[in-house]
Amino acid sequence: MAHPMIAPSILSADFARLADEASAVEGSEWLHVDVMDAHFVPNLTLGLPVVQSLLAATDIPLDCHLMIDDPGRWAPGYAEAGAYNVTIHAEATDDPRAVARDIRAAGAKAGLSVKPGTPIEPYLEILKDFDTLLVMSVEPGFGGQKFIPDVLGKAKAVRRLVDSGELTLVVEIDGGINADTIEAAAEAGVDCFVAGSAVYGADDPAHAVRALREAAAAVSPHLTLAH
Repeated sequence: MAHPMIAPSILSADFARLADEASAVEGSEWLHVDVMDAHFVPNLTLGLPVVQSLLAATDIPLDCHLMIDDPGRWAPGYAEAGAYNVTIHAEATDDPRAVARDIRAAGAKAGLSVKPGTPIEPYLEILKDFDTLLVMSVEPGFGGQKFIPDVLGKAKAVRRLVDSGELTLVVEIDGGINADTIEAAAEAGVDCFVAGSAVYGADDPAHAVRALREAAAAVSPHLTLAH
């Protein structure tokens, strides 16, 4: 049995105080960093220099989600800098496997993300070249959106392949995850839960992380709290 992973999203944090915001969620499995380029998604957030600063400021493994065009050009730099997991969008490249190879060669885990409207079936074949599948449960671009439950079928399909031994992969979900939605995601077979406003909007972000982890473990068929 695996341990539920919570990845607080700094998209919902105070960008002027990122080192403090990272230390406020100490004990999280990953820290989720949304890189947006104002092309692939209609928002511009932060890039490699901020990630490098964060890497120096926290021991939490960085989970960099690149919502950008031309990820083949940019993704390896995040791996070289020391990000733990670098996720690219299936919709942003014609050759996701080549980008995954470059990310892994540069020293990070490689993730593939799909938008809510993107079917998973065309990508099942290449998931063996990835370490993470990030299922978007909102349209990427902005935090604070409402969870789209229809995407859970993708998580279930990939969970079956992981459970049968065909894939070795972390199933991650991002978008609208909070105390009300995390149970459905956990039941669908998700391993790693990205939470933004549910963590950084709380009075005690570290407590919010623990509560989300407990809620996921309580209903998940494959996750349990470490003793």
